[in-house]
Amino acid sequence: MENNDLEQYILNHIDEEPPLLKSLYRDAYVNLLRPRMLSGHLQGRILKMFCRMMRPKHILEIGTYTAYATLCLAEGADDDAVIHTIEVNDELEDFILRYLHETKLKEKIHLHLGDASEIIPKLDCIFDLVFIDADKRDYIEYYNLVFDKIRPGGLIIADNTLWSGKVTEKAHHTDRQTIGIQEFNDYVAKDSRIEKVIIPIRDGLTLIWKK
Repeated sequence: MENNDLEQYILNHIDEEPPLLKSLYRDAYVNLLRPRMLSGHLQGRILKMFCRMMRPKHILEIGTYTAYATLCLAEGADDDAVIHTIEVNDELEDFILRYLHETKLKEKIHLHLGDASEIIPKLDCIFDLVFIDADKRDYIEYYNLVFDKIRPGGLIIADNTLWSGKVTEKAHHTDRQTIGIQEFNDYVAKDSRIEKVIIPIRDGLTLIWKK
């Protein structure tokens, strides 16, 4: 069975993608430059399921992009949960808000526009769940910024940690995105404060549990 056939089989046998997210997905592919960056159907349902299982009250997302993953996290979280999501590209604000305003889930979501390294220290909150999906060059910085802000037993999810398989290759010195992911993976692998596993779903998800 080809990978495309297997992927379609999986999508046919999991919960359907909600209509709003289908519309967002189509809109992103028509109007945005790098639509492959959004989480998509399978990963979105996985993020929702993590929230169903963990029932986090405080969630942090670094890298909103289209808010696809944000909405999936909000779907799975309890009604009294709070999601802080950070996006550095203010040109995406109109796209993000257009979809947030179409759902009651927006009541859980606080959008921050700006540099995560400046915003995170100002968030007076201890998080249960953190989802990192932003500039790959800065993953270690994000990890260190949030570590003391996540409770023991909390979960960090880092996206794109297999980076289309490039992590197994020697990166060109100008390819800072690949180098950033490789350095992050090595850094996390050596951290004795956590338990970690990489799941080879889509572009790789690393689950990091704080002891």
